Amino acid sequence: MTPAKKGENALGKGLDALIRKEQPEKKDEITEKNLAKKKTTKKVSSKQSKKLKKTTKPKEDPNKIIIDGVVLEVRRNPRISLWSAKSAAVLRFLKNTTPAFSISKEASSLIEDAVKQKYPEIWEIFEDEDF
Repeated sequence: MTPAKKGENALGKGLDALIRKEQPEKKDEITEKNLAKKKTTKKVSSKQSKKLKKTTKPKEDPNKIIIDGVVLEVRRNPRISLWSAKSAAVLRFLKNTTPAFSISKEASSLIEDAVKQKYPEIWEIFEDEDF
């Protein structure tokens, strides 16, 4: 049996491998590093933290993202398509019997009135938009 080296336990190498003890020198180094970090970190006063909270950007409303996308899409192409044989027949009859009758203007007016009545909250969102 060889004499115990510095830092080794008298229990033998096999048991030392299973039971590890922290070396005091390493523990002191870690403590010194933590103290140095604590000294360098700056404490934020409650007034400063309130300012930081106020300057943070509020979360954007997911509907705002959708609204912006809809506005861009409508500006590029404001047309909608519908399929209504009876409505088409009535509007074509009016076009052929009424001077200066516009199917598009009449359809737009009718649809706007109906959409505004059925979905007033959503209509208000787009009320101020310039299309």
